[in-house]
Amino acid sequence: MTNAGKNIEIERKFLVKDTSYKTLAVKHYDIIQGYISKGNGRTVRVRIRDNRAFLTIKGRIDPNAALAHFEWEQEINIDDARQLLNLALPGLIEKTRWIVPATYGTNLVWEIDEFHGRLEGRTLAEIELPNETQQFAIPDFIGEEVTGQPEYYNSNM
Repeated sequence: MTNAGKNIEIERKFLVKDTSYKTLAVKHYDIIQGYISKGNGRTVRVRIRDNRAFLTIKGRIDPNAALAHFEWEQEINIDDARQLLNLALPGLIEKTRWIVPATYGTNLVWEIDEFHGRLEGRTLAEIELPNETQQFAIPDFIGEEVTGQPEYYNSNM
């Protein structure tokens, strides 16, 4: 969930150019998620990842900060999550998340989201960082950076 300290998430987001990440992935899992509430830079999300479920609250710490935001996440009962998804705003998100180790010698990983259903054909990658100045290598499958562009936030898709 977070690398930069309690409840702070620092991430950068990118478009993905090709599917070569799949051969580099060490694992993947299916996700369905919905937003119970969103607005004013805050979201309340329910996510089922394979057989586990989570409730997540996110919000901007500083409206001018593109990288860092508050994130609180708690595992919840999967049956409760299924019921909460029935309350979600229209537009559930279905995706497969692929985990690809970043540069060897670091603990960083790329999370590549391959969207399905109404978002079929969209693939985004993100990397969570311990601080905003952390350096990392850009693999060949990574395209244009879209960090801070609202149209690439899951809550806006």
